Amino acid sequence: MVPSDHAADGPARTATEKMDTSRSMTRISRRQASAPIFFACGIWLIGLGLYFVLLRPALLPEDAGYIGSSAAQIDSAVPGLDRWLGHVFTVLGGFMAASGVLTTFLAATVIPARRRGTGVVLLLVGLATVVTMSWTNFAIDSNFKWLLLAPAVLWCAGVVAYALERHD
Repeated sequence: MVPSDHAADGPARTATEKMDTSRSMTRISRRQASAPIFFACGIWLIGLGLYFVLLRPALLPEDAGYIGSSAAQIDSAVPGLDRWLGHVFTVLGGFMAASGVLTTFLAATVIPARRRGTGVVLLLVGLATVVTMSWTNFAIDSNFKWLLLAPAVLWCAGVVAYALERHD
């Protein structure tokens, strides 16, 4: 018996076997397309949460503008508001980061396993988190509204991808 040039790869494969493998690889990559999208959304939520906990000031210039007062007027009218909002944003950021941790966990474990109800949960979580945040920033005409639209669109793309993926 003459050794094959591909001895390390096992027995020589026919063209049909190679095509079947190629189709199988395409199915796998299509089946798993939503997981990386949600993983990215989870990382974004973690980063946004950390920003709110560690870096976000109590009032952004646009916040005072939305209220219709200057930061100095707000501070004199409501002394201590900045300390209070610091605590509020710490809690809010913690919830954002926790949502991100859960989202990355879902992307790594539950989404590839295609557990029953996962698509509905992903839809509801997206509506309650990134879509609500984006919508609210449009409602208040935030300077960051277009930036905050991106994660909502990405999340929606992930839900659509998950719905279109094959169920093997």
